[in-house]
Parts: sequence; C-alpha cells; structure tokens
Amino acid sequence: MNMSRRHALASLAAVSLLATPALAQETIRVGLPTKTYWPTTVAETAVRQKLFEKEGIKAELTIYRSGAETFEGMAAGAADIILDPPSLVSAGRKKGVMSKIVANATMGNYGWQLMVPAKSTLDVKDLNGKKVAITAAGSGSDLLALWTIQDRKIDFTRVPVGGGGLVPNLLAGNVDAAVVYSPLSFQISKSGEAKTILDYGTAVPPNLTSGWIVLDKFAQEKPALVQKALNALYGAVAFMRANKDATVKLIADLYEMPAEIAALEYENTIMKLETDGNMTAPNVSGAVQLSLDLAKLGGLKDIVPPDEVISTQFKPVPTKP
Repeated sequence: MNMSRRHALASLAAVSLLATPALAQETIRVGLPTKTYWPTTVAETAVRQKLFEKEGIKAELTIYRSGAETFEGMAAGAADIILDPPSLVSAGRKKGVMSKIVANATMGNYGWQLMVPAKSTLDVKDLNGKKVAITAAGSGSDLLALWTIQDRKIDFTRVPVGGGGLVPNLLAGNVDAAVVYSPLSFQISKSGEAKTILDYGTAVPPNLTSGWIVLDKFAQEKPALVQKALNALYGAVAFMRANKDATVKLIADLYEMPAEIAALEYENTIMKLETDGNMTAPNVSGAVQLSLDLAKLGGLKDIVPPDEVISTQFKPVPTKP
C-alpha cells in the first residue's frame, strides 16, 4: 500500500471517529421527600462534590412535599431512586407497586420531634381531640403520629400540610402540635418559638426508619445505574462525616439557617446516618420487621414480610471525591 492510500485511510478513520457521537451519560432521577431534610443534604453533597460525575452518570434531583408524594412520584415513573420508610414499600407492594429497599439509610428517628408553640401548656396526654400537623398521610411523620396515638392511648386529628407547612401552621396556631423533622425542629426550638414534648429519636425503639428505594423493574433493567447512584450517595455520606466545616456551611447555606443550627443538624443527624447501606448486615432484617411492626401498631394494615421489602442485590461502594 502506498503512502497516499495509507494517509487517505487514516484520514477517513479519523473523520469517522470524530463523526461518531459520544455515548450519552445515563441520568439517575433522585426523588427527595422534602427540601429542608437530610436526604437533600446528602444528594446535594453528591452533586457538588461531583460524585455522580465520577461514577460516569448524571443526577436530576426532584424535591417533593412528603415521603408519600415521593413514593407516588416513583410509582408514576417520575423518579428512579427515592428515600422513604419501609412501610411505604410494604403498602405499595400490596397495591401492585413493586419496589424494594436497596440500601439502609437510617436506624432511628433522629431529629424528629413532636412540638408545640413555646407558650402552649399542652403535653402529649393533652393532645386528645386536638389537631396535629403531619406532612402527608402515609409519610414518616404520619407513622410517628399514629404511633403516638397508639402508644400514648390518645386520639387526635392528623392534619396534612406538606413538609414546608409544618412550622408555619404550628407557629400560626392553625394546629395544636406538629411532628417536625430536623433541622427545622432544632431551629424553632433554639429560637424559642416552639418546644419539644416528645423526642421520637429516644421514644421510639431503634428500627430501620428509611432507605433508598427503587422499583424492582428498574433494578432488573439498570442494575449498573442503581449501583453507581448508591456509590455516589454513600460517597456523599463519607465526605460529610470527614468534612464537618464544609458540611455545616452547606446546611446553613442550603436551608438559610444559622451555622449554630446547622452544627446541631450535623452532630445529631448527619453523624448518625448509616455509612455503608449494607442490606445483608445481620441486624437489617430484624430492624425492618420492627419498623413494619411499629407501622402496624400505628394502624397500617397492608404489611408484607421483611424479605419482600429488602433487596440484597446491591452494596454501596462509596465514591471518593
């Protein structure tokens, strides 16, 4: 072959290579149960530290108004991976929404508190016949409210107001009490606007309170994408634990709150998150069973066995920044 022909073929190959479109990055759609809540901190950290990018994928974050709405979003095909309690997975499977928890996120109700306005004289026992704000029916806040009703043998009206409506409705006097998550619970307690009458972090027995969830079909069709997303999310948890100052600043900036409150959120919530998400750990099945038992105690009837809620297909390998 002469030189001119070799050059022509080389040029043709180069043009062909340049003309071939690069493989598009896959996108994982992450559904988050409300804005001012630790799952948003985790996902935002993963984005800002480019952990999804390092896994070769893109992430789209969608913030919903409650855990129940987040689950509905996944069921409708609007989200690929979400953060929610086992009870929603159990109830969903009874209704034909086939999903499972693929990674353990929390083993306690850290930062969740039953709160009343600072000037209120009400205690838990006094809530009989009163109105208590929750985010939405079937959400984590609703389960805690139902647990309170059963455990304390009282009855009150649960008023769904969305995550963003808990504090405004409580402080405006539209409800008598509210089930509030951190860092909002820390913020209104520190400001003197409200006070805690029940700390769910200590009152409720430790159990698997939330995990990252995907539809069975999605896990079967795109296991590599699920694995990469989990790697990035748990890489974010590892980063936060190792970088307190940066995480406190992110929380303060993200939720427009004082650094003092952000530091409380870091110590009392972020540092208590599960670090590896391993669903094969010896304590996981029992923790899921307890979570479902507590939901049943609260009135949830659509309960399936833990093995129908748990997936051991994945084990997060935290992405390094």
